[in-house]
Amino acid sequence: MAEFSGKVALVAGGALGIGLAAARRLAQDGAAVVICSDREDQVEQAMDGLRAEGLEARGTRADVTSSSDMMKLVAFAAETCGGVDVLVNSAGVQRYGTVVETGEDVWDEVLSVNLKGIYLSCKHAIPEMRKRGGGAIVNVSSVQAFASQKGVAAYTASKGGVNALTRAMALDHAEEGIRVNAVCPASVDTPMLRWSANLFKGDKTAEETVEGWGKMHPMGRVAMPEEVAEVIAFLAGPRASFVTGSEYKVDGGMLAALGVSLPE
Repeated sequence: MAEFSGKVALVAGGALGIGLAAARRLAQDGAAVVICSDREDQVEQAMDGLRAEGLEARGTRADVTSSSDMMKLVAFAAETCGGVDVLVNSAGVQRYGTVVETGEDVWDEVLSVNLKGIYLSCKHAIPEMRKRGGGAIVNVSSVQAFASQKGVAAYTASKGGVNALTRAMALDHAEEGIRVNAVCPASVDTPMLRWSANLFKGDKTAEETVEGWGKMHPMGRVAMPEEVAEVIAFLAGPRASFVTGSEYKVDGGMLAALGVSLPE
């Protein structure tokens, strides 16, 4: 029997990148998947692709920073699929700047999407999980919850908050049979990474820039969204039944490395 047969998986930010890969992976293993994005065209394109593969998928436009949108999204999943068993929080934005350079509007945007969005989706989804006798939440964080590059103050702060919130929710809801974990990728070949590559490519192509970033990882490349989705599926499923409050690095060895080396 498929691991997620009879389960309903709600993927916030499920129209692109890691979220779409997670939605596909969960649906391939039997879940009825509901996705959202703040752009209707992205939702429709993602659903067309999933359904063309014979997967059960539904979707709607919803902004993760809006409490009313998240309430309606969870209600949509409950009405069309019967409830919520799995919640994957994958919506996110990347912005650059030090605290001096970052405008308040940009700070608020990053924290609203990356952190408040998780608070709102969980706030409305957890009561539905209770009705099902438990569930699993997987938050997409980042290696930058543990260490930071320069010039990403808002992004790093938001991801550190995601990991802290993950731990808090894991403790608060463990007795209800609701597990909460985080995946923390390094560079992943997503539309967001390509956006950054175009921003910083200089005289290079975006492809060359992504390849260069890949060489910063011990494994010599960036990850594919499907590789992160595999870890998400594990954490969301019964094989991880005693795993909660954890932070899983999917980083090609990046955080295992020190910035020093022995002389040749």
